[in-house]
Amino acid sequence: MIESIAEFYQRINRKGPAHTKGKEFFDLQPSRCNIGKVSFSYRDFYKIALVTEKGKLYYADRWIMVDRPALLFSNPLIPYAWEALELGTVEGAYCIFNELFITAGGTTSPLLDTPLFDMSKERIYFLDEVNIQNIQDIFAKIQEAIGSGYTQKNDMIRCYLHLLVHEAMKVQATSQYTPNKNAGQRIAELFLALLERQFPIEIPEKGLGLKTPTDFANRLSVHVNHLNRVIKAATGRTTSALINNRITQEAVQLLQRSNYSISEIAFALGFEEPASFSNFIKKHTGVSPSEHRLMQTA
Repeated sequence: MIESIAEFYQRINRKGPAHTKGKEFFDLQPSRCNIGKVSFSYRDFYKIALVTEKGKLYYADRWIMVDRPALLFSNPLIPYAWEALELGTVEGAYCIFNELFITAGGTTSPLLDTPLFDMSKERIYFLDEVNIQNIQDIFAKIQEAIGSGYTQKNDMIRCYLHLLVHEAMKVQATSQYTPNKNAGQRIAELFLALLERQFPIEIPEKGLGLKTPTDFANRLSVHVNHLNRVIKAATGRTTSALINNRITQEAVQLLQRSNYSISEIAFALGFEEPASFSNFIKKHTGVSPSEHRLMQTA
């Protein structure tokens, strides 16, 4: 039996984040949205969705009306929200998977240069009847592969994901976005969510991905000066101060409550040299990393 998304999240919530480390995950589900509900997607999963309901797709400072069938590519580093306007027929579907499934344990995937991973490419593609039928057929083949006993079915599914991507890329992207009202507040909320979702750091599997205001601005598709202005207006603090404060909190937790070396912690938090990390921690806490480490046994 295929594990549902709800069952998956219940399981990892019971057993903790470490339970998912180093494991491939893939699932296919019917596509349903909650009418009138807006829920932001910050989870560590990629998603390809055949959208058949009408709704609004929101990004940081813009939105687009989805009033006809479309294929949506969701990347965990690009927060978005979906607001359904009416309940359509449940002809859509989505597949959800982690990065390890795509890279197959660390190998480079051709999908890295597609809308699934490349944040400079369009995220949504409107479809005609031929495209829709082709995509529905591919989803059906994925479902068939999931239920099969074939030992190489994950490789088959990865091939089908390639086909889904290329079916979309055959379509000329003509998406027209509308600027968001209250975009500044939304950008600030998304920045804070992106900042927080990086923690706790998984050492050595995954280090800090977003370390500077420019990193966050690129993820949110806004200019860094604009990001700095809206963050200051919304929080009264600078973007850099918020980032540094959160890195400091994580560093102190790791120094005092983990067995990772100071060098491992430094590299995981984006410091190329332990000396730079030491200077950073002492500047922001008044105490060196070594002194924080001694507090572990105090």
